[in-house]
Amino acid sequence: MCGIVGVIAKTPVNQLIYDALLLLQHRGQDAAGIVTMQGTKCFMHKARGMVRDVFRTRNMRALPGNVGLGQVRYPTAGNAYSEEEAQPFYVNAPFGVVLVHNGNLTNAHALKQELFDVDRRHINTESDTEVLINVLAHELDKAATGLPLTPQEIFTAVAAVHKRVRGSYAVIALVAGYGLLAFRDPHGIRPLCLGVGPEGETMLASESVAIEGSGFRFVRDIAPGEAVFIDQDGVTHTRQCAEAPRLNPCIFEYVYLARPDSVMDGISVYQARLNLGETLAQRLISTMPPSEIDVVIPIPESSRPSAMQLAHKIGKPYREGFVKNRYVGRTFIMPGQSVRKKSVRQKLNAIGVEFKGRNVLLVDDSIVRGTTSKEIVQMAREAGARRVYMASAAPPVRFPNVYGIDMPTKEELIAHGRSIEQIREFIGADALIYQDVDAMKRVVGALNPQVQGFEASCFDGVYVTGDVSAADFQAIETQRKLQFDEEDGPARSRLALQSAEE
Repeated sequence: MCGIVGVIAKTPVNQLIYDALLLLQHRGQDAAGIVTMQGTKCFMHKARGMVRDVFRTRNMRALPGNVGLGQVRYPTAGNAYSEEEAQPFYVNAPFGVVLVHNGNLTNAHALKQELFDVDRRHINTESDTEVLINVLAHELDKAATGLPLTPQEIFTAVAAVHKRVRGSYAVIALVAGYGLLAFRDPHGIRPLCLGVGPEGETMLASESVAIEGSGFRFVRDIAPGEAVFIDQDGVTHTRQCAEAPRLNPCIFEYVYLARPDSVMDGISVYQARLNLGETLAQRLISTMPPSEIDVVIPIPESSRPSAMQLAHKIGKPYREGFVKNRYVGRTFIMPGQSVRKKSVRQKLNAIGVEFKGRNVLLVDDSIVRGTTSKEIVQMAREAGARRVYMASAAPPVRFPNVYGIDMPTKEELIAHGRSIEQIREFIGADALIYQDVDAMKRVVGALNPQVQGFEASCFDGVYVTGDVSAADFQAIETQRKLQFDEEDGPARSRLALQSAEE
């Protein structure tokens, strides 16, 4: 899960990119980077940390130029603690290409070997983004051999990339001396949209909130398989570069990842969460009498719209029972399980008067590993709740995800191989209600009939790219288990699994 942005203008773009990355900070907090281009020379700064910590005044002054791109990273492939794997990535031939990427390549290992054996390109990190930029660079070289680099050759190269690369990818790239390129995988799994500024500037970003929050006008989403190239004169060229594009956006974007004020692929994230609350209410009514509930309390922040709609539907008061410390990272994307366990109480504090002597229904956007839910249920009991019920606006997360969400291994998922009753016992709730998979797809999809289905593999086990095998899962799981931070040891591994003792 990452956030990416690219801008081309007639004036310096460093501040615009910085501001847009702040608006996308929720998509990644491990590293940030910006590259700008002046003439044919690129200027880059990237490092681990939040946007506000990575970029100081001296760094911003060293980023001149009227075209650039940036990224906030939460790694789902490669090494979480490597400065080298922070984006953007750069290759000097052909032309000079810089690239940022949101997603995850499912055939990165095979491509890495192919690049070495056939294309004679060396990959120096474990990042799939380095693989992707080298595939693009190789195809640009092939398409433009003996020819000037025009939009036609660029689109030919992107079409070749689509044929070689598998998985999810939303990409923004700079071609030195030529312009800004963006493209999206043929299934449109990861989001990418386009906006224009008051002076004719063009911005591409992961979410519409980055465009509108920067004072730009949202124009449209980039279509699955489509490539957009903005030349140095600001002229926009577009082409469909995939043979059989199909819109299958990741439904977890609407459940949790995206900001509620974003609109992605024609679907309001806020409205999607309201709809999920309505169907969750119907599910609850069929499971238990609403009369047993005194109050509905959301677990901040993503679950609020769903909790409000559920409370309205069942006729019960909606209350804020937890105060969030906004200066602690989102638990789901904290680096390691041991860190995650300690961070829950640092992040949330219960308001006792909302719990004492009441039967409370806690509403969360999803339950992934179960450790956070278990801690929150215990906090509610300690605050004086008589009974604690839990409802999830998303269905059980039972399957690994290979398209760019940090939940790939089966052992990390509380719902994998367990019944609802077993999950309820683990988290310690008096009742547990989950969203229905088909209902979730129906009510979110109803907001845009052009969506041809969702990438919902973590819920239904269906992988839309059709190329994911058991060997892929094993390779990813092995890679994740072997990754430890050299400085902090196993406890700081972003992928350390919960031990049996815990």
